[in-house]
Order: sequence, then structure tokens, then C-alpha cells
Amino acid sequence: MILGTGIDLCAIDRMARAIGRARFLERVYTPAERLRIEAATEHRRGEIAAGLFAAKEAVAKALGTGFDGFGPADIEVLPDEKGRPTCTLHNRAAALARGGRLHISITHESGMAAAVAILEGD
Repeated sequence: MILGTGIDLCAIDRMARAIGRARFLERVYTPAERLRIEAATEHRRGEIAAGLFAAKEAVAKALGTGFDGFGPADIEVLPDEKGRPTCTLHNRAAALARGGRLHISITHESGMAAAVAILEGD
């Protein structure tokens, strides 16, 4: 059964500027996500950061709360061995998922990143 859905859109150039500020990076992204962003070529950093940000927003919407009582870094989005985005929730975000499974998808096109999240549970 679907417990929640979320979708978000993020401008890549805006995110490329935002990740230039260390405080923003630390507040929004987990250490593993920051490593992924920093390891990318300069051209891809903004695209990756925007995709991750859109995914975090989509997940917060799927949880039904937005970022209420938890922050973006409580939602960790990393690729699996095949490159598919996976999501790990921490702290209050994990409790809000009610044991459900999250499915997320991220895409990039024409200077924008978009993500959709589906929370599935019993």
C-alpha cells in the first residue's frame, strides 16, 4: 500500500552556487553525500547536489510532514552498486516512515534536477 508520495524540482545552477558555502553543505548533506559531491568533476557537482536535494525534498513530502522536526541531513541518498538511488532515514525521519520502504528516482534535464519518492508500507 502507498503511504505517501512526494516530488520536487531543483535548479542545478542555484545548487552549484549553494554548495560553495561550507555551512550549507554540512547542514544539508551527510558526510557520505558530501564525499560523493566533492569527488565529482566540477561540472557534475551541481547536478549531483541538486538531484540529492530534490530527492530529500521529495522524501520529506512523502513522509507527509516536509522538514518538520528533522533536517535534510536526516535523509541520506546514495547510489547502490548499480547506481540506483537508495534512501536511508535517520532520527525522527526514520520514525515517520513507520517501517515503510522508500522508492526514489532522480533525473536531470535542461538545467533542472527532479526527484520522486514513494513510501510503501503495510
